[in-house]
Parts: sequence; C-alpha cells; structure tokens
Amino acid sequence: MEFSEFDFSKLADGLLPVIVQDSVTLKVLMLGYMNREAFDKTVSTGLVTFYSRSRRELWTKGETSGHYLKLVEMYPDCDSDALLVMADPVGPTCHRGTTACFYTPESEGFIRRLSQVVRGRHEEMPENSYTTKLFIKGVKTIAKKVGEEAAETIIEAVDGNRSRFIYETSDLLFHLLVLCEQMGVSLPDLEKELLLRHSPDVSEK
Repeated sequence: MEFSEFDFSKLADGLLPVIVQDSVTLKVLMLGYMNREAFDKTVSTGLVTFYSRSRRELWTKGETSGHYLKLVEMYPDCDSDALLVMADPVGPTCHRGTTACFYTPESEGFIRRLSQVVRGRHEEMPENSYTTKLFIKGVKTIAKKVGEEAAETIIEAVDGNRSRFIYETSDLLFHLLVLCEQMGVSLPDLEKELLLRHSPDVSEK
C-alpha cells in the first residue's frame, strides 16, 4: 500500500482526515486523523493508528481497550486529501461501547456480518449448532428449508401480517445465506450480478 500522492505538507496541520469503515458490514465506524508517521505505522503494523490532536501523539486504536481496527484496505479520495480505511474491528469501536462513533442503527449491515458468521460455522462446524446440522445434511435439506420459509413468507404477505412477515422473511434470509455458503456464493457475488443487470448497457428486466 503506497500512497505517494499524499503530500502531508500541503494538508491542514499536516493531518489527513480518515474515515474508517467496517470491511464486512460497510458500516461507517469513526473519523480520525493521521500524520505521515501514523500512516506509515498503520501500513507497517496492520493496525489502524491515528494522531491525537489533543495529546499531540500517535495512538493505535485499541491499545488500551483491546478493541483494535485491523487494516484490510485503504482508498484515497479524488483529491488525495482524505482517506477511506476498510478495517476489521475487534469489538466495539466507540469508547461508549457501541459498534460505531456515529449514531446509526446497531443493526446496520448485520446481514453481511451474519453471512460471515455462517461462513465461520461452515469452516469450523461446531457441535450442537443448527447451522452445522444443516451443512451436514447437505444442499437438498438446505434448499428444502429455503422453500419452506419462502412459502411461509408468502402466506404472511398475502394475509397482510407485517410482524409475522418480518419474522418469516428473516428466517428465509438466514436459510438463503446458508444455501449461498453451501454453493460457494457470497453477497458480493450477488451484488456483482445485480449491478450487471442494472448496467446502462443492459435493458431493464
């Protein structure tokens, strides 16, 4: 990761504004600032490090709480005067104990996090896990469950029962995530397909 286009001497106080985003859920976690030293330390250690304007020193997020931000990727903005950091958070990011420093819903992006949990179950296959049992039984059983949950979702929709519809749709989404994992398909794979369908070169379907 080399960002030679960053000229810290031309930035206000030599500081680069940094937005940190969860690499899985895409939830915006926090805003911080980096000087050249903090930037270089982030790259070399793989742990997101900032410059504290109040204490006038470097600080690695999580060095006291253990709630680190593990670097995944970084993207400069179009003018090379701000940085987007994609990170894997270890625990809550905010000192208040919340997922993010911004007052956004805690549930934001949870489907992506759930997809990651399902993948973990598939890799580790823990005992007494419902998800593990589904993977053991295989694609036919998982697909059957998707069909059953889809039917129940349709029934609640036709009946106009909103709360039950939400409940059954949640069951459907969970089992669909399990089926996608069984088939080796990720949410980004589905997003790419949907993006292709909405490309200006593709007629509306």
